[in-house]
Amino acid sequence: MTRATTTFDPRTAPLADDALRGRVIAITGPTAGYGRALAFECMRRGAEVILIGRNVKKLEALHAELCARRASDATPPPEPVIAPLDFEKAVAADYDAIADAIGQRFGRLDGLVLNAAILGQLSPIERHDVPLWVRVMHVNVTAPFALTQVLLPQLQASPDASIVCISSGVGRTPRAYWGAYAVSKSALEGFAGVLADELEKTHVRVNTLDPGRMRTAMRRQAYPSEDVETLPAPESVTGPCIALLGAAARGVTGGRFQAQ
Repeated sequence: MTRATTTFDPRTAPLADDALRGRVIAITGPTAGYGRALAFECMRRGAEVILIGRNVKKLEALHAELCARRASDATPPPEPVIAPLDFEKAVAADYDAIADAIGQRFGRLDGLVLNAAILGQLSPIERHDVPLWVRVMHVNVTAPFALTQVLLPQLQASPDASIVCISSGVGRTPRAYWGAYAVSKSALEGFAGVLADELEKTHVRVNTLDPGRMRTAMRRQAYPSEDVETLPAPESVTGPCIALLGAAARGVTGGRFQAQ
């Protein structure tokens, strides 16, 4: 495995239409924003997509949309799979059930996108709500760690597995009032760095990706007065994540990349 250097840039990596064909990719938080855009793009590129989210109705609606899109393809990719998991309420047995189901159905996992996150509140530290702080840290850091831990055997069963942690600019350059969200993204970056170092001699690579400004509900929550028309759609910045998941980034690990 090669430690990531400035010579690799997922924004300029060449991508074939079938860049993910034959790969099994799990995405957390796939029903909205960047996760939703990734679900469609991963499937379009040929991946068998596992949709991990908490809202079963939204997962089923997304599954139906993906299947409708899939039916119109000349060479349809495999049908996506739903895996309900509530990061706020899940216990150890719920994580184990996801890992067992993936192991029994696929025998391996080629990609894991840790995308699910909540914003919490933008507030000075001295007035930040403590229970909300704990909730944000759990959903954005502890739950992704727990999911990754139980899925490592399936990732290690792949000849070329990729973990992509979706980060944020405030996770890399903390700013006032971003509270638990900024701290959680900094922690996710640290988690990715530790894991990349531990797995350096394996076939599992670990990188972080900051998608940048996007037209999403979370962005509107953080910047309610911003003109959304000035923001790129999530669909327009999926390419770098696809590159990190596919053969274009084979052997690249420990990187901290940007999509814009």
